[in-house]
Amino acid sequence: MGTIDAARLRDAIGALREALDAAASVSGRGPGDVELLLAGKYVSPEDVGVLLEAGVTRTGENRLQDMEAKHRVAGNRLAFDFIGHLQRRKVRTVLPMVRLIHSVDSARLAAEIAARAEGDVRVLVELNIDDEPTKSGVRPNDVEQFIEEVSMHENLVIGGLMVMPAPAATPEDSRGAFARARELAQRLGERWEGRHDMRDLSMGTSQDCVVAAEEGATIVRVGRGLIERGRTEWR
Repeated sequence: MGTIDAARLRDAIGALREALDAAASVSGRGPGDVELLLAGKYVSPEDVGVLLEAGVTRTGENRLQDMEAKHRVAGNRLAFDFIGHLQRRKVRTVLPMVRLIHSVDSARLAAEIAARAEGDVRVLVELNIDDEPTKSGVRPNDVEQFIEEVSMHENLVIGGLMVMPAPAATPEDSRGAFARARELAQRLGERWEGRHDMRDLSMGTSQDCVVAAEEGATIVRVGRGLIERGRTEWR
């Protein structure tokens, strides 16, 4: 597979950063308005030093065990978001380690987060935008009722939505799902103005992040596409 080279990874991040800035301008935004979050599941704890050398300061993690291992290596030099399925029994450990949980998909999980948080806690609702029966997440028709229900927790702030559209042959095929998510987030933001901020849309991965940025993503979760370009044998 080859090793990850810091200079190659830095160059790959820079090139994608330029593409995301150009995409953001399509929706009337400026440079830096789309955050590039490196999906950490493609990076082992042994590679953390390379990430830091390449200028990576935050990763999105799917598993608590991986996040803890990387924290032991990097200490406070690397920060984390949690983007994977979160079990309620792990909330107590995850909360102090992360800026943002992207994947709140049940009222019971929301209640556990609110109960364990020290003060206000901002999270994203995982949205099953295409109503896929095998995928987790709140369905679009249920999301207003879901937010109504979890709003009973006064310290819980819904900061937006995390979206993973159905598998598609091309990035362009996902544009409709991203647009629907943006429109839904706008409606929810108007409905809950003053209670929930709804300002973030975490959507887009290596294949379709540029299209997602054009459609309003504020955070894109990119892993394999960057890491492969950072490996020494990539051409």
